[in-house]
Amino acid sequence: MTATRVKRSARGSASPRQRKLAHIESKRGVRDWKQAGEWLRARGIEDIECITPDLAGVPRGKMMPTSKFTSNTSLSLPSSVFKQTISGDYPAETGEFRYDPLDGDLKLVPDLSTLTSVPWESDPTAQVICDIVDKNGKPVAYAPRSVLRHVLDLYAERGWRAVVAPEIEFYLVAKHEDPDYPLKPPRGRSGRTIVGGQSYTIAGVNEFDELVDDIYDFSEKQGLEIDTLIHEDGPAQLEINLRHGDPIELADQVFMFKRTIREAALKHGVYATFMAKPMQEEPGSAMHIHQSVVDAKTGANIFSNDDGSPSEAFFHFIGGMQHFVPKALVMMAPYVNSYRRMAPEMACPVNNAWGYDNRTTAFRVPTSDAAARRVENRLPSSDANPYLALAASLACGWIGMVNHVVPGSPADRAVNEGSVDLPRGLLDAVAQLEGEPYFSKVYSQEFVDTYAGIKRGEFETFMRVISPWEREFLLLNV
Repeated sequence: MTATRVKRSARGSASPRQRKLAHIESKRGVRDWKQAGEWLRARGIEDIECITPDLAGVPRGKMMPTSKFTSNTSLSLPSSVFKQTISGDYPAETGEFRYDPLDGDLKLVPDLSTLTSVPWESDPTAQVICDIVDKNGKPVAYAPRSVLRHVLDLYAERGWRAVVAPEIEFYLVAKHEDPDYPLKPPRGRSGRTIVGGQSYTIAGVNEFDELVDDIYDFSEKQGLEIDTLIHEDGPAQLEINLRHGDPIELADQVFMFKRTIREAALKHGVYATFMAKPMQEEPGSAMHIHQSVVDAKTGANIFSNDDGSPSEAFFHFIGGMQHFVPKALVMMAPYVNSYRRMAPEMACPVNNAWGYDNRTTAFRVPTSDAAARRVENRLPSSDANPYLALAASLACGWIGMVNHVVPGSPADRAVNEGSVDLPRGLLDAVAQLEGEPYFSKVYSQEFVDTYAGIKRGEFETFMRVISPWEREFLLLNV
């Protein structure tokens, strides 16, 4: 929840009136239902979107009048909604993947700390992220927020608290109606089609000044905090870095940023895409995750000893990442397209190596002081569900710390050439997720079974599509 500064009284504390105004002026989040009602009335909010991420990270939910929302109306969705593929299909039951035979309801429980406006709507509208529970009020184990929260509970049991900072890359592309044709970069304010090779240039960002202004404006009105925005190497490829913080809050922000960026792009007649590899010869888009772990009581970074040297926990965290992240890769690279990004000699690592300030490794340790010592996971792609990508990455580090997994030696050279030391496709990645016994503990068996079933269903849907490559090289040659 975004804190709101208020003026202090002469005695050094806020007056009752000032305390009342604080939550009304808050751009993001309130404490309880009473405050929610006051916040909505103060803004003249007519409708509210109650949304939750499905396993793909797609917002699902219901819109309702504000009066219904504040009257404690029960919100529910069919359980089958959360077992759809990205194409909207319902995969066949295979292995341990099963549907509720009655397709009973799952309930939406609003998290009022996420209440905020929807600044791109013409009518006064609010939105709130919801948790998913069953009819008895128990969290649904395979719901993305539940998966991440379960991993964070494992940290809390050890007296630890995870801190993360995601970086999200995305492309702006010209509007595109026919999926049989490749995507193309849009025209910028210069009137010219954007080309690549503009990494970190201000001119590259300035080509889309008005769109970027809307991204900042929409974000500010929702209480979302952008740390930096840069132009990446691909044509019209941008990256947004978020300030470090609590994993649930940061996953919520990524979830809402994706909506925000898409809406801002549509306003300017272009698309924003978070596909991992939208254009064949261009770099893919990543969601790099910076991670550290602090003592829950003192706030001290447990990756550093008192003398500033790296701790055993730091090395064990990296060891866990090296050993287990390849097995959890499908949570960070969830689609067939995700594995097109993972190609040798491209910007994406294709290994499980680690190194100091080495961007060719999967796990990079940026240069920092002892208090900011962290590990950057460079494998997740921007198409990943942020809740699941964070849960996967943090769980692997947790397993390493708990089991004292020793990492390999740090790479002191470029290691992004030659073979790919990771699952090379979706089905291989799914099999590795299912084959690791630890994952039933850190994610829940129900999640593993559900997620694997959905991913297999998506792969079968993909296999029904004949690609241009097949028509070009097989049509007359075989």
